[in-house]
Amino acid sequence: MDYGNIGKPRVTSADVAALAGVSQSTVSYVMTGKRTISDDTRERVLAAMKKLGFQPNAGARALAGRRSNVIGLLIRLDTTTDMEGTLPFIDTITRVAREFDYDVVLVTGEDGAAEMERLAGRSVVDAMILMDIRDVDPRLDAASDLGVPVVLIGVPRGTTLFDAFDFDVTAAAELAVEELVRDGADHITLVGEPPAVSSEGYGFIRGFEESAQRAADSAGLPLHIVRPPVPGVAGFHAVADQLLSAPGRAGIIARAPQVVSWMLHHLSSLGVTPGVDVGLVGLCTDEAATAFTEEVTNVSPEPRAVSRAAVERLVQRLAGIEPAHTPRATLLPPRLTRRATTRGHE
Repeated sequence: MDYGNIGKPRVTSADVAALAGVSQSTVSYVMTGKRTISDDTRERVLAAMKKLGFQPNAGARALAGRRSNVIGLLIRLDTTTDMEGTLPFIDTITRVAREFDYDVVLVTGEDGAAEMERLAGRSVVDAMILMDIRDVDPRLDAASDLGVPVVLIGVPRGTTLFDAFDFDVTAAAELAVEELVRDGADHITLVGEPPAVSSEGYGFIRGFEESAQRAADSAGLPLHIVRPPVPGVAGFHAVADQLLSAPGRAGIIARAPQVVSWMLHHLSSLGVTPGVDVGLVGLCTDEAATAFTEEVTNVSPEPRAVSRAAVERLVQRLAGIEPAHTPRATLLPPRLTRRATTRGHE
């Protein structure tokens, strides 16, 4: 996939605010015209936007007269959803939207395309954020005809007409494998998704697994992806015996906060100490990693940074202000923090 300008610095409202010497909310008011701003302040903000490469878009400005001040957030929430991994996205999107005087309506219906058309057709929302993007996502065709700005959290396969934001799943998997190699693993086990989920075609799942396999191959270590037969703790228990079955030191990657928790309980029941007897790396936020029974070495997918970037770009679209040379897809770098479940932690 060629995403052109991925990795280049992204100009945000915080950059404009810092250069103009004002708050982010003041930048928002200048962008949206929702509150009276002094001429001097407005001129400083506009000068900062110009210096940083912002360019007004007349078509988007025309939307300002018929705003609902509501952003629609379309997200998949069902029995397979790991809420601990999802809530940071929802919380940050809602909070950042409020910084710009927008409310958020959460849409969790199965028929995403129909829900999008209903919300846009009735002018319920000014813009939309779509999450849980599939490699080939049927919602994207409908989104292109809505007449409102749309931003994606997640990157579909190939090209897209929409701005898309996500963490770099390739780099995240590489960090996890490299940490387990450093930890002395003889083999690596990745606790994957149940077939019902992995078959849905989510790029962030596929990309993580493929990258982990390449990194393990490069290190000369076998990697085994264990797929629970069904979602939830019952599915995990059904495959628990496979996780430590190979001889030698195991390195385990848990790709969701729930799985990290189940893994810690399982190891405890066996009298196995992570960081001593096995290595364990979780794909989860720092908040989650430090809240388990043991602090877990984690690769953070940076959900709050991803969410903030998506909302700020959407507000730019609504205001008719677009950064010059905008990349269509922006991948934020993940971070690994070494804790108690791998060797060498402080």
